[in-house]
Amino acid sequence: MSSQDPISKRIKEMRLQRGLSQAQLAHPELSDSYISLIESGSRKPTPAVLELLASKLGCSVSYLLHGVTAEELEDLELNLRYARLALDNGEVMEARRRYAELLDNPNISQLPTHRQEAEYGMALATEACGDLDEAIAILRRIQDTAGDSLTRERRIAIAIALCRCYRQRGDLTMAVDVAEETMSAMSEQGWTDDLVELGATLLSAYLERGDLLRAHHFSSQLMEAAEKLGSPRAIVAASWNAATAADLSGRGEEAVPLAERALAVQSETGEPRNLARLRVDYAFIRLRTRPHEAAVCREILLRAERELGESAASTVDLADCLLHLAHAEITLGRAEEAVDYATRALSLLDDTTPDLRADVHLMRGHAYLLLQRRTEALTEINEAEKLLNRLPSSRITAENWMAAAALLEELAEPERSILAYQRAMECGGL
Repeated sequence: MSSQDPISKRIKEMRLQRGLSQAQLAHPELSDSYISLIESGSRKPTPAVLELLASKLGCSVSYLLHGVTAEELEDLELNLRYARLALDNGEVMEARRRYAELLDNPNISQLPTHRQEAEYGMALATEACGDLDEAIAILRRIQDTAGDSLTRERRIAIAIALCRCYRQRGDLTMAVDVAEETMSAMSEQGWTDDLVELGATLLSAYLERGDLLRAHHFSSQLMEAAEKLGSPRAIVAASWNAATAADLSGRGEEAVPLAERALAVQSETGEPRNLARLRVDYAFIRLRTRPHEAAVCREILLRAERELGESAASTVDLADCLLHLAHAEITLGRAEEAVDYATRALSLLDDTTPDLRADVHLMRGHAYLLLQRRTEALTEINEAEKLLNRLPSSRITAENWMAAAALLEELAEPERSILAYQRAMECGGL
């Protein structure tokens, strides 16, 4: 400990403020020479000695360690809990405001762990607000400033958030690189729930990029790791994403039981919002695989809609559920109801979700076409195309261009249909 050590300085300052000599502070438990060594920075006090000195000086251990009083520390920790609660409840603007206030508090700069927690929370809130570039910048800054002081759990959590942000931004190469780099560095220490969750996020990036063969092999590895861990969190993450991989690879009947298993485990142990989101995905996979069970899928989605409303889920989650409800209604031949659900979904979305808005416009266009309202159907497709032209190439974008092409073909727009098919092939890398 150097002579400039802030702990030794604070001990000396507090002693002088109290009008105590080194001998008076030391008596009877310590020697005055030991106090002298501490104040000069030549000796590092043990936790027990720090507690003793704090008691004698009438201050808190946290003040001696960080220059922050016990009351100030308690206030910071309370505000961190409130910010996290706002984020968990989907109040993302409120969470972002609270985290910004915390980071402006000068006391938090003295508490590296608390500052890191606030910065990480700020990144998640910023991501939830749709500002992906800023969220990525914050996460990268945490990595750069914390370096080796990051715990394994925090390092993995940052990699998960970065992978997710890059994927949502359409930069699938960076999403894969970030996740693969962390997976490689951490896997030697053995699988954990956190690492399985990172693997599931990486699997989503593979799927969106169209690496279906790679995704299939990797999902098998994740399932094996989850089975060995045997924890509910790992099983849900691995099963959920393995179901998606199987579904997109055309193995729907394999996907349905995987999704059912994830849903069963989540129902017993998971929090409500993720349970509702998983229920939506399960209904979607089952509807695609077994369209004759559309009525059952519709009931599952209606239940998920209620659960999302009760769990303070995001408007994006609710819009996604309403989109799938529109799909179920179309499958059941109820186009008017499909228009209503798609319209409700669109009212919940803004410019931060162009991909989902394109989905909804195409669904509403499909419903209008079934109702023989061709002008309105064409208007919806036009809106979808404007959004698709803004999106980066991905499997999802290619699928939406294919859907637009099919609708244009039915609307007797052959030239535009051919162009849409071409865009689909370009987005699919063909």
